[in-house]
Amino acid sequence: MGPGAAVRRRTVVASSLLPLLPLAGCDRARDAHVHAGREHIEGGFVGMDVGRGHALRDSTAWPAPARVHRSRVLIAGGGVAGLAAARALRLRGIDDFALLELEDSAGGNSRGGSTGGIPCPLGAHYLPVPGNAAADVQDLLVDLGLAQRGAGGWRLNARGETHLCHSPQERLFFNGQWQSGLLPVEGIGAATLAQYQAFERVLTGVQQASAGAFTIPASKHPLAPVHIALDAITFEVWLSQNGLVDAHLRWYLDYCCRDDYGAGIDSVSAWAGIHYFASRHGFHAPQAGADEGAAGPSGLAGGHEAGVLTWPEGNGWLVDRLATPLGSRLRTGCTVVRISERRQGVEIDAFNAGTQQMERWQVDHCIVALPLFIAARVLETPPAALRAAAARLRYAPWLVANLQLDAPLLDRPGAPPAWDNVIYPDAAPKPADPASPTTRANRTMADAGPAAGRSAGGLGYVDARHQSLSQLPGPTVLTHYRSFGLDPAGRAALYGQPWSHWRDAALADLSLPHPDLLDKTRRIDIVRYGHAMAVPEPGVRSNPALAALQQTGRRQRLHFAHSDLSGYSVFEEAFSHGQRAGMAIG
Repeated sequence: MGPGAAVRRRTVVASSLLPLLPLAGCDRARDAHVHAGREHIEGGFVGMDVGRGHALRDSTAWPAPARVHRSRVLIAGGGVAGLAAARALRLRGIDDFALLELEDSAGGNSRGGSTGGIPCPLGAHYLPVPGNAAADVQDLLVDLGLAQRGAGGWRLNARGETHLCHSPQERLFFNGQWQSGLLPVEGIGAATLAQYQAFERVLTGVQQASAGAFTIPASKHPLAPVHIALDAITFEVWLSQNGLVDAHLRWYLDYCCRDDYGAGIDSVSAWAGIHYFASRHGFHAPQAGADEGAAGPSGLAGGHEAGVLTWPEGNGWLVDRLATPLGSRLRTGCTVVRISERRQGVEIDAFNAGTQQMERWQVDHCIVALPLFIAARVLETPPAALRAAAARLRYAPWLVANLQLDAPLLDRPGAPPAWDNVIYPDAAPKPADPASPTTRANRTMADAGPAAGRSAGGLGYVDARHQSLSQLPGPTVLTHYRSFGLDPAGRAALYGQPWSHWRDAALADLSLPHPDLLDKTRRIDIVRYGHAMAVPEPGVRSNPALAALQQTGRRQRLHFAHSDLSGYSVFEEAFSHGQRAGMAIG
């Protein structure tokens, strides 16, 4: 869709909104309304089968194998890395393989689904247009007919451009109204503006000193001394060292880290915090005296406006196209419980949830596309590097709530409806506060009710219908995300609280800008990820054990492939590791 069409769609959507409600009212009245009228909303927990994962953790004895399969290659794990490995095998003409996946569908954190018949994400919801460092992902998009290579290099074609996120992409509910972009800019003071500009200068200096070494996939680029130094401290400490203490700036940076890494600036390394910006499109601070149009591109600070591919079902669109060609070679509902390397090959035992039987696989090669903490559990004799890497990684829990709406929502003044909609917390974090934003968020989510959640782990929502070309707004699904950081209480709350608790938390979080949300919500499906992503804490990126596990030779029997090997979880990293492992099979 061209720029003109994007502008027309923006105009149509904005003009179709019902009259706005007044801003008057208090949080207590809104929360009471949420609690009083929620009974008409259906829903429950969907997606991950928590029992299967916990059975792997808790079971001490499994039945003897009821049957034995033989194959050249077995892929353990059907996330993006496992699917990429299967694609690499197929491209090489290797068809004698099987892929075992714990859940009932492949895709891991990138799966899609539907709520009320409307496609929506169950996890990751976009893919940045890949740069040249991510040549493997570029090739995938070429294979899918979205891009082409030629004399002018790699580029999206006309079909691929239709999958680019429609404008407007991002907005922030800030100071009682919507503003364009996610960096707080409306009504900020001169001191905050100066801090934005200072962050841009410091970040640019780090990029120049790194000679372009911040790339995605990061695993393909060796660490320079400057990266190792940044990996030794938290992003929060680095910000303080550089005098970057403004509350609005820190909220934004904390949001970016929680959005990509599952934990905030007090948890992730300075390398990770800088990599978020430096690996894509940097950070562009608004300038003093700029008009709204000039300030709007502050959204570039997150790198999204420069080119994001998205679909109503999120990255589920991609994984479905990776999984479909596998046919019967993809076996879902299979829990890998043991991997044992033998002199003549590898032996794998997996419990089939469909048949309720243990099945044994005898193969020449096994691609272990499992999170490293699971790989260390199921390998009969885990190598020292795997034990060391698994012991070092910690994982952030994550919640995805899909809210089915039967009519368009009322909206507050300001920027028109966007694809990504974020809500600034009720009270901005103060740099001098001994409890960091993320720590407070974790404590709040574990101990407080839904109303408190508005200023805690909520990350806003994306609109599944934003990519629609229909000129008439109608029923849609809002996909709401919530991160919990590294406090163990967050994971305990995720699994300990009933569905109704997270229903109310989502409603309370999103009703601030949308006071009619409760009346128009018909269903809320909740997906829980207890170990959604490895958090790039200080020391993780430079851990030599991760590099050792990536060393893959054609004589090896075991090949490791998972985004954990990069120390953080994004599509490009997982795909690159799977591609590498699939190409290494002798």
